[in-house]
Order: sequence, then structure tokens, then C-alpha cells
Amino acid sequence: MLNGFGWPHLLIIAVLIIILFGAKRLPDAARGLGKSMRIFRAETQGMRQDEAAAGQGGAQQPAPPQQLSAPFAPPQSYAPQQQPYVAPVTDQVPAPQPQPQGDQQR
Repeated sequence: MLNGFGWPHLLIIAVLIIILFGAKRLPDAARGLGKSMRIFRAETQGMRQDEAAAGQGGAQQPAPPQQLSAPFAPPQSYAPQQQPYVAPVTDQVPAPQPQPQGDQQR
């Protein structure tokens, strides 16, 4: 095979896969892989048929884009709403007024 990569190496890889995934999960994994391969083949055949049909039918122009009847307006819940003005709060406290002492009032 490829530069010394033969059946013994494939056997070792198969044993490692069985050890890693377990014998119970392998049938489900193989079933899933088979389904994926079938889907892939069907999609590639569909693409080939589409390309062949486009080549035989000539170049088809795509439909022009449709115009919207009215401009898009967001719902009212998304529209920005005006907030009432609130004066900023400052942490400054007015300075206390000096109290006259009892000696000076006589």
C-alpha cells in the first residue's frame, strides 16, 4: 500500500477505534455515517443536474427584487422614548452658618 502502510496498520487502527468508542456505539456510528454519505451523494447529484439544466437552457436571468410598498418602521416598543428631565444630584452640602456665641449677644 502507501509506503509501508498495510493491513496490519489498518487492523491496529480498527482495534483502537473499538476500544475508544466501544462495540455498542459502532453500529449507530456506522448507520449515521451511511445516512450522511447518502445525503451527500444525493445533494451532489442534484447540483450536477442543476448545472446541466442551466447549461442546456441557456443563461436565465434571476427575477428582479421586489420593492416594499411602505418604508420599514420599527414597532413602537423599539422606538426611542423621551425620558423626563431630571436635574443632576450633587453631593455638595451647603456650608453651615456660624452660630453666635453667648458672650457676644449681651
